[in-house]
Amino acid sequence: MDLFDLQNNLENMAPLAERMRPRSLEEFIGQDKIVGQGSLLRRAIAADRLGSCIFYGPPGTGKTTLAHIIAQNTNAAFAKLNAVTSGVADAKKVIEEARERLRVSGRRTYLMLDECHRWNKAQSDSVLQAIEQGFIVFIGSTTENPYASMTRAIVSRCRVFEFSRLSDADIEKGLRHALADKERGLGAMKLEVTDGALRHLARTAGGDLRTALNALELAAITTHADSDGVVRVDEVVAEQSIQQKALGFDESMYYDIISAFIKSMRGSDSNAAVYWAERLIEAGADPMLVARRIVIHAAEDVGLADPNALVVAVSAMHAFEKIGLPEGRIPLTEAIIYVSEAPKSNSVVGALYSAERAVKTVVHESVPVYLRDPNYRGEKITGYKYPHDYGGWVEQQYLPDEIKDSVFYTPSDNGFEQVIKERQEMRVKSAKTKPAGNTSPHK
Repeated sequence: MDLFDLQNNLENMAPLAERMRPRSLEEFIGQDKIVGQGSLLRRAIAADRLGSCIFYGPPGTGKTTLAHIIAQNTNAAFAKLNAVTSGVADAKKVIEEARERLRVSGRRTYLMLDECHRWNKAQSDSVLQAIEQGFIVFIGSTTENPYASMTRAIVSRCRVFEFSRLSDADIEKGLRHALADKERGLGAMKLEVTDGALRHLARTAGGDLRTALNALELAAITTHADSDGVVRVDEVVAEQSIQQKALGFDESMYYDIISAFIKSMRGSDSNAAVYWAERLIEAGADPMLVARRIVIHAAEDVGLADPNALVVAVSAMHAFEKIGLPEGRIPLTEAIIYVSEAPKSNSVVGALYSAERAVKTVVHESVPVYLRDPNYRGEKITGYKYPHDYGGWVEQQYLPDEIKDSVFYTPSDNGFEQVIKERQEMRVKSAKTKPAGNTSPHK
């Protein structure tokens, strides 16, 4: 067997998700906000002028695939490392080769680092100088938030692109491509997959195209052909291949029940909210959908009327991630009951939307002089009243002059917001009676 035959065999044995990896931006699925027509990243790739960057997002959303596309559409050299198995010595070897390549031929080198959040400070520092001097263009790929999981020095030298979970429509599109592709996909098989099976795989993949493709391949190769020699994959087979039950109701009913669940929590009916949540889970819906809705409801509809609601909701979501089914439903149910029974206020959302409108309306604003950073320009700034010199609060303008009298947050009379409202009223009274005091330019 020669090298060519060996390569062909390896490619044929690769999982479907690997074989169907897009080879160009035209084949790339999803992430339109990042690589859509006219986007910054797409223009940079087309011009072969991409700078160092970090691709951050959930698994199976195209981070590594996009890096491979960049490698195939550039005149630069391309080196790939995995942060789990590589270290400083591996990075230095790539850098030395990149330096020599740039000196001899003028070609740049892209260094793709998978799981880049796994590198420690010493490993990260080993590539800093090479990035700054232009010997390498760094492309990191990570499922963890780089601002929290990576060294600040690396992140500050990269543009961060956040990838989103793929939509069900995106995943179904990828599955249909695999079914039609006779060269790399399943198109050469006598295979029939029902629309219901495709929808189930797309919905239960959790935004991960790799998961959906591998489940489709498993269904295709493990299902016996019928008397006509055709392999038929329906919802039952799809359930088995992805190990998640198909919904026990149609799509319209699915969204109606989600709506009923949300509105029951908002309406403080914990009995109905628990019922609809359990109905969703029993019918095969992703329990994390329930968990996410609890968290959103805790901030959107309870808000500061009971700040602990968000703590309980987030804790329940994390608990479910660690425990799973069936016991994970217990903390979810506790959170549903807590946020349902909590006092309600949507003042936080009102403040957010009001501030959003103001930001889009004000064309230009200037930060009041006494609020500016004295260290940034090295200039002497006076006039700032340090609140702790006044017992914790002092009247002072914080908004720019253009909107200085704007009010975005108005507390309700419900729950803890009564306390917030009383504090605001006390500060107004205090402003009328408290003496001016001293300013603190050094703080």
